Amino acid sequence: MHILVTGGLGYIGSHFIVMALEEGIQVTAIDNLSNSSIQTQKAIEDICEKPFHFIETDLKDKNKLAELFKQHRFDAVVHFAGLKAVGESNEKPLDYYENNMIGSWNLLHAMHQSEVKKIIFSSSATVYGKPVFNPYTEEHRKLPFNPYGQTKSLVEEMMYDLCQSDKKWSAIALRYFNPIGAHPSGKIGDNPKGIPNNLMPYITKVAVGEFEALRVFGNDYPTKDGTGVRDYIHVMDLVNGHLKTLQYQQSHSGFDAFNLGTGQGYSVLEVVEAFEKENHIHIPLLFKPRRAGDLAAYWADPTKARTLLNWQTTRNLNEMMRDAWNWQKSQSISFS
Repeated sequence: MHILVTGGLGYIGSHFIVMALEEGIQVTAIDNLSNSSIQTQKAIEDICEKPFHFIETDLKDKNKLAELFKQHRFDAVVHFAGLKAVGESNEKPLDYYENNMIGSWNLLHAMHQSEVKKIIFSSSATVYGKPVFNPYTEEHRKLPFNPYGQTKSLVEEMMYDLCQSDKKWSAIALRYFNPIGAHPSGKIGDNPKGIPNNLMPYITKVAVGEFEALRVFGNDYPTKDGTGVRDYIHVMDLVNGHLKTLQYQQSHSGFDAFNLGTGQGYSVLEVVEAFEKENHIHIPLLFKPRRAGDLAAYWADPTKARTLLNWQTTRNLNEMMRDAWNWQKSQSISFS
């Protein structure tokens, strides 16, 4: 099998490529390197002890994309590329619509022109919006309330319409909850440029002294300790879900969506406590007011993925904390 991986040098894409190469899948990856590093290619190849084809390009470049599909015959596409910060999407909505919507349209158009009709899309739990009930099932109504979630929802709609128009298409949206952790080798992990938008890289950067304290936005939510509750999933479990989906897709057509989460919610303070306990490091906290648009609590019901994809998570919160810290330490050593 030969697959195209978009956003292949990003956090989740890089971990997926490792697992795909280890399964003997041929990979061609593209990335515009806007929030990733070319060094990641070597790290992936070091882990797997085998090379893969990488091309620096942007999904907004229709001509380059068309040329790529002329040069290669892909069996499927795994689409990770896109901007992904909820807060930033509120400040720069046009950037998010341009990157996530136009980029995805260009990709689907190139696939359509080349008769490549299998795609797995990196979607998000943000498509659901404010929870009517917890945990979220895939039947929960979709009402995103930020531009990031809106772009994910609209790409899902595009894929659904494409599948309705041509029964040979298979498009599957994987709705992520909160991926954290890193490859156990410590060679790849979450390495955002600038100030992290997500909890885990912020914690690890406080731990190595890049920031003085972890800013906790809101400690007056109606949760067990007043801080926001999320469903954190180890990135290796998450990418295994993509492999299971690739297998499932071989015998299923049409559009479908699956939650990828553990089914267990943890508060910000519980995550911090788990990190401190696992790694014996104190994380100073700075409590700030709630951020506009942040939800008190949500987590996944992963029953559908467990039943149809034969997928389940195997790594616990302590492993997530340990692997995230191993990755951060290796980065600090590499660049010190």
